[in-house]
Amino acid sequence: MRLFTGISLNDEVTQNLQRMLAPLRTAANLRWTAPENLHITTKFIGTWPENRLAELKTALAAIDPPGNLEITISHAGFFPDSHRPRVLLAGVNSGPGLAELAKKIDDALEPLGCPREARPYSPHVTLARIGKDQSRESVRKLVEHIASMTNCNFGSFVAESFALFLSESSGGGSVYTKLAAWPLGRST
Repeated sequence: MRLFTGISLNDEVTQNLQRMLAPLRTAANLRWTAPENLHITTKFIGTWPENRLAELKTALAAIDPPGNLEITISHAGFFPDSHRPRVLLAGVNSGPGLAELAKKIDDALEPLGCPREARPYSPHVTLARIGKDQSRESVRKLVEHIASMTNCNFGSFVAESFALFLSESSGGGSVYTKLAAWPLGRST
């Protein structure tokens, strides 16, 4: 099983991102993320044995949640940068709670043998992956279009839960299935 934890976007933000992406889809033949798959990853787990799924869920359920998270999706950009773009992304702005959640997930899963993230947590929404086979001209046009965008506020929402997702490859791209979810708000 290939797993990750993350936060789903609300419908309004997803629709706003889709409106922004519509003209770009015809400009460049990228591996676009399906609208139903848009999310903020909090931890990439990778391959996990199915017979240890209950153990993983128990560890995630034991996390002391940081509280509901105010999240704003704004600006579009590239990873690692616009000179060597591999991923088209939307930026995520939130208070310290999102990074705190990512750290708590790392802390909870490390004793199970899941390696800690080596890089600092950098929340984003992956909109598309840019293959090495992309023409330089189409990538240049994409970078120029993103740089010229003036209204890059895609909306805000309150995240009330985080989830464990299964990622399965299919002919049309990855399919994400939510396996379990846990509230971010503390119970009183």
